[in-house]
Amino acid sequence: MPLPDGFVFHDVLFQPTEFDVPQSVLDAIRMGVWDYEPDDVDDEVTDFISTQALPGTVEKLDVLAQRLESGLPLWHPSDRRTFDDGPVE
Repeated sequence: MPLPDGFVFHDVLFQPTEFDVPQSVLDAIRMGVWDYEPDDVDDEVTDFISTQALPGTVEKLDVLAQRLESGLPLWHPSDRRTFDDGPVE
């Protein structure tokens, strides 16, 4: 079936070569490398901002996505973990 006028087909599947190495979890997913383990991160690294967003909220997911894109650890020791934690004063 032909595409409508003005539409162009783009192959969205990434075809890795034997020399491609994933640099992040997202790269590994795109490449189909299902056993990828990222480099260990020092658990003491806290030079990024914690969040008081509740787990599961859009705000918290946005923070996690920004951390992932920036190559930061997903979790900060001071992140809010439950509703009962309440905002830090």
